[in-house]
Parts: sequence; structure tokens; C-alpha cells
Amino acid sequence: MLQAKLSSKFQLSIPKAMRHDLDLQAGQQFTLVARGRIIELIPQQSISQARGMLSSCTYSDSSEYRDRNERNAE
Repeated sequence: MLQAKLSSKFQLSIPKAMRHDLDLQAGQQFTLVARGRIIELIPQQSISQARGMLSSCTYSDSSEYRDRNERNAE
């Protein structure tokens, strides 16, 4: 488990090993989410970086999608 110390300016330094493993870059933006007493840092991705994230979708065309009416009919 890696640790970080909060500075007097309320800044955290992410340990080098974690920066390298997660391929984090200086100036990169994060979304912060508070879950109880846990803070999650979620790296924001540009549109070009996010491209292909949903490529595992198995639908070959839109005729296989279920619309809201079909879902509510069940």
C-alpha cells in the first residue's frame, strides 16, 4: 500500500510508482468523489482517449437494441 502526505497547501503528491503504473501526466485533470471518508481520484480522459471504450458491444446494428417501451413491457 502506497501512502501520500497532505501538504500545508492541501496538495497530495502521487507516488512515482503509481504515476508510472497508471500512466499519469503532469497537469492531468481528475474528478474527485467522496465516499464516506474515502476520496476517489478518477482521471479524466479526452474524447480521443475514450474512443473505443465501448467497443466490446456485441450489437451488429441498431435493430438489436431494446427501446424503453420494450423494457417497460416486461
